[in-house]
Amino acid sequence: MSKILLLGSGELGKEFVIAAQRIGQTVIAVDSYENAPAMQVAHAFEVINMLDGSELDRIVAKHKPDFIVPEIEAIRTERFYDYEKQGITVVPSAKAANFTMNRKAIRDLAAKDLGLKTANYRYATSSDELQKAVAEVGMPCVVKPLMSSSGKGQSTIKSEHDIEKAWNYAVEGSRGDVVEVIVEAFVKFNSEITLLTVTQNNNPTLFCAPIGHRQERGDYQESWQPAKVSDKDLFEAQDMAEKITEALGGAGLFGVEFFLTNEGVYFSELSPRPHDTGMVTLAGTQNFNEFELHLRAILSLPIFEITLERAGASAVILASENSNNPTFSGIEKIASLPKTDFRIFGKPTSRPYRRMGVALTYDSLATPIEAVVEKAKEAANLITVNT
Repeated sequence: MSKILLLGSGELGKEFVIAAQRIGQTVIAVDSYENAPAMQVAHAFEVINMLDGSELDRIVAKHKPDFIVPEIEAIRTERFYDYEKQGITVVPSAKAANFTMNRKAIRDLAAKDLGLKTANYRYATSSDELQKAVAEVGMPCVVKPLMSSSGKGQSTIKSEHDIEKAWNYAVEGSRGDVVEVIVEAFVKFNSEITLLTVTQNNNPTLFCAPIGHRQERGDYQESWQPAKVSDKDLFEAQDMAEKITEALGGAGLFGVEFFLTNEGVYFSELSPRPHDTGMVTLAGTQNFNEFELHLRAILSLPIFEITLERAGASAVILASENSNNPTFSGIEKIASLPKTDFRIFGKPTSRPYRRMGVALTYDSLATPIEAVVEKAKEAANLITVNT
């Protein structure tokens, strides 16, 4: 039995803990607030500011974990190199966690070191620098904080009037103590995909069937598997994913995002952990869901193959108001639907657009994926978050 220190305890962490519990692992869930979703199913929990390096050191020394598994971005990731020297396995690796917690490091690795095709981009550390960067990449363009998640601080600049507003919004939505943004030229894409990529210590890298997704406010609204991707584009995406995960090192599941365009495949972003769009795998689309794959890769349990079993879709259940005690109605309605499931994450508070749950639908691979997605959206609309 291994001891896992989970840094970040949201809904993705909760499903990871459930997967770990099922095969006898011990998990200590960590977050900045009590009663976070993963804490509700873990063996123990800690409430700390993970950007405080001394606090991280304290709980690592206290629990002496075999594995440190990051689930969020806002962590003092430079401490991970020291933990690796102590003999603790950082997942997927200290380098992977450190690089991907900051969009600057991962983008420069992809574009400059590996030569992957990406959108034209610049960085800015002030409103004035942002103005210059926008002039260089052109409008429309997308502005994102270097450290953020779930679309926080992300916006599109379409005119000069949007620049100062975009800067303020990015700073407000930034996590950590890095006040810097990335400015990306707008890529005219036909679709976006997530390619869940599983690296193994002693076995080949494996790929899940591509996942399509739709975003609003920089956060995913629906995802579906399998996404329609040409063989040529899928091969190109797999090649890019293998190159960048090999450069980062370690074992685990990576969520690698791509734009599919008329000019080919563009690398977008990478997460060194289960991906929110990958919650569609909870609909039984694969022989193992993304959380089980992450865990098995971490523990060096051999994964012989990943098989696509059926078509599936996920649609988010969002809150519309602030509440310190959210409740849910409509659960009986969604529970009565065929080939449908759902998850309520157990977040103790709500706010506008906060993801509180997910509806899951599935059908045979012969079913048009559009119909499965529509069913997921209709199911999600049956549940209301009450304040």
